[in-house]
Amino acid sequence: MRIGIEFVPDKPIEKLVTWTKLAEESGFDNVWITDHYNNRNVWSALTAIALNTEKIMLGPGVTNPFHISPALTASAAVTINELSNGRAVIGIGAGDKVTLSGLGIKWDKPVSAVVESIKYMQKLTEGSKFKHDGKVFKVKNAKLAIVKKEPVLDADGNPKMKDGKPVKKGPKIPIYAGAQGPMMLKMTAMVADGILINASHPKDFEIAMEKIKEGVEEAGRDLKEIDVTAYASFSIGDTREAALEGDAKIVVAFIVAGSPDVVLERHDLDLDACNKVRGLLGEGNFKDLPDAITDDMIDAFAVVGNKDQCIRRIEDLGKVGVTQFVVGSPIGPRKKDGIKQIGK
Repeated sequence: MRIGIEFVPDKPIEKLVTWTKLAEESGFDNVWITDHYNNRNVWSALTAIALNTEKIMLGPGVTNPFHISPALTASAAVTINELSNGRAVIGIGAGDKVTLSGLGIKWDKPVSAVVESIKYMQKLTEGSKFKHDGKVFKVKNAKLAIVKKEPVLDADGNPKMKDGKPVKKGPKIPIYAGAQGPMMLKMTAMVADGILINASHPKDFEIAMEKIKEGVEEAGRDLKEIDVTAYASFSIGDTREAALEGDAKIVVAFIVAGSPDVVLERHDLDLDACNKVRGLLGEGNFKDLPDAITDDMIDAFAVVGNKDQCIRRIEDLGKVGVTQFVVGSPIGPRKKDGIKQIGK
């Protein structure tokens, strides 16, 4: 299983670089930088990281097609790929409707927007023209001028030919879809290289895998082509109690408050207790909030504990089809220690 890590660029970029270098030294495979307008710019952060690391794959986790055009995202990713010697990835989802609407940005047809964006960026990042008349995007012959193309080889290592000329494409940049709902999971499984799912419990992935398999089968793909990724709230410490220090319970509170009742019921959570959490968050009462978070809530929506406990949960996720685990916020009460503890 691949192991990734998420950083939020709400701290100086120098810190992100330091944390990512430590993650790389500790054996992490991917770093995902969140993309929110109120934090430092994701592509600026990725540029600094690309120039100061050597092996770790890097990309936005995740951007969206509403606040930035897929053409601009593709251009940025190709640039990062060049700076990092081929280590760029792209994570793209539907974005947050409330936030985007508050910025005056129209949020419409999220599934179509994400699926069309993936196809759009796949063509541009490989150096091909993209012409499309879709539900969301109307594109006439878009093409990047910066893609360095190389000959495409067949199974025997010989250049593929078309009309007497060698076929050339740019380097492959994996594109991941941020997906939660059943339709988004199914439709993106038909086109994406990976799927990022904000969940940490095997129950959620058992359900998600059903939709992913539907999409894969409908598209005539192999499930092995898709990197099924658990993008999880995570906190590690020397003990479970130590891991719960800091912001771990606050992160779980936001997940509980934002989860529909059907998800809460899936995990046999007490709805009255969950509504209490929603109420405290609505009041901004962060003093009493940690005491309202139960062990069942933590187990449902986060990976928390000492190293052995965290590894067991990650292994359980692997058994239901997860192929990459992303260590998400808060990571641990002491970030650097957390990175070292869960590193390979």
